[in-house]
Amino acid sequence: MAMESDEVLFLAKASGTVLISSVVLYVAWKKIRCKSPKKDHPRDTVILHQFDRGPYAPSMTPYAIKVETYLRMAKIPYKNEHGFTPSKKGKWPWIEYNGEEIADSEFCIEYLNDKLGIDLDKDFTVKERGIARAFQKMLEENTYWAFVLDRWVYDENWTSCKVMKIPSLTGYFIRRQMKKMAFAHGMGRHNPNEVYHIMELDFKALSNFLGNKKFLLGDKPCQADCSVFGLLSNAYWQSFGTPVESTIKKYKNLCDYCERMKETFWPDWDECITHGNTKEATK
Repeated sequence: MAMESDEVLFLAKASGTVLISSVVLYVAWKKIRCKSPKKDHPRDTVILHQFDRGPYAPSMTPYAIKVETYLRMAKIPYKNEHGFTPSKKGKWPWIEYNGEEIADSEFCIEYLNDKLGIDLDKDFTVKERGIARAFQKMLEENTYWAFVLDRWVYDENWTSCKVMKIPSLTGYFIRRQMKKMAFAHGMGRHNPNEVYHIMELDFKALSNFLGNKKFLLGDKPCQADCSVFGLLSNAYWQSFGTPVESTIKKYKNLCDYCERMKETFWPDWDECITHGNTKEATK
């Protein structure tokens, strides 16, 4: 059972030894999870490093779904490496390609576009591309932080820690770090009602723009759809009954969009999830 934060704080104040032991446990867990031998990979194949598969969507991080959807949309050969090995920047996901390592989901996509001469937006105007990027950045730089608070700070059941099999004390440090990061961003300075209000305004704006279109810009998907789907898929399938889930389900066209992206680019979806941690994902 996850330890409540006030219990952790009480023990930490009562005994410096407990606090030191907790830090040692946290560091040791990170080293054990992150240590991975260097492997030889096939040439001209993208190696996507990401967390283990999620319970109801392929990853607990929207940015891994973003990159993997891009690889599928662009029809680039790739192989997953699941685990907690971080990039040199300490970020997930990241890729290797013919010995080169690239971190940050957007830089991964830009690198592959340049390296392989890919342009998923070639059929769209400059104006349309600008609109798509604006919505992508709204979700990644604003809405995402509402998700962070909902998942890591407001959830008293520590659901994410349990799903990702993170030890309780480690989870405490992660939650505290996420809270600090959200506060530094600005979203964390608001109360929960205000945060969910901001999030819903973002959902409403996206829903209004999407209308009855199949994808963000029309009948054909664009590159930004990879990011939009990454964020929305976690809200739709993997919010574990929180206000994030109930809010997105107010917007039928956003839910339909998620189902459409899943059907189009993830025909093997059921093989890429753990079905609520009841079975191992096979892909």
